[in-house]
Amino acid sequence: MTTTAAPEVTPDARPAQRRPSLGRLTAVELRKLVDTRAGRWLLITIGLVAALIVTLQLVYAPDAEQTFVNFFLPSLFPVGLLLPVLGILSITSEWSQRTALTTFALVPRRERVIAAKLAAVVLAALASVLASLALAAAGTLVAGATGGAGSWRIEGTLILHAAVFQVANVLMGAGFGLLLLHTPLAIVAYLILPIAWSIVGELVRPLSRAAEWLDTGRTMEPLFTTEMTAGQWGRLGVSLLVWLVVPLVAGLVRTMRREVA
Repeated sequence: MTTTAAPEVTPDARPAQRRPSLGRLTAVELRKLVDTRAGRWLLITIGLVAALIVTLQLVYAPDAEQTFVNFFLPSLFPVGLLLPVLGILSITSEWSQRTALTTFALVPRRERVIAAKLAAVVLAALASVLASLALAAAGTLVAGATGGAGSWRIEGTLILHAAVFQVANVLMGAGFGLLLLHTPLAIVAYLILPIAWSIVGELVRPLSRAAEWLDTGRTMEPLFTTEMTAGQWGRLGVSLLVWLVVPLVAGLVRTMRREVA
């Protein structure tokens, strides 16, 4: 009687499992933005508010002011206010919905997940600029047909500045989300801290000089013009270093070290 030994399976014999690409992870994170009820309704609200502003301009703005630029710029403000909340939700929803364990088990390298989340919200911010352009175009068409100015003239630098404005805002929200990892706390901190600093900079005279460099309300204002000086770009860079880069880096370190329960 003979026995046959089972073939030995070595680790090298198992097929290598390819890790998902950053593009695939980004596509997953983009889908997550609309999968949750909060994210889906936030995107719907952003679109409705921007459309409402264009509609109000068509009804109440003087005919001479019904131009492509005048439709485009006001639609950026409500979007820029709400997009950071989307950035916060993209980060904190993993912890509030207790999906972080599954996510980081499937993709153990957390920095790749975070990079995909950041890429997804940046794409969402750029898409919001395209949506504002589309709404402005629709408003200009209606204005031209109803007696408004209907001027299509716009400087390309203004569109570039709008993209910088929206991307910076959504990344600031994501930075607060990474730093605090708690949705209500991150939203409140993002909304309150810059406003509080702006008020303090206005009221406390010795801080007024610093506020010119650290108040994003002031440093982002030139983005709504066609030209920015080197000094204005420098002040914008310093304010974003404080309100965007520092929270992002500190939040990345915290997220990398936090234990997933």
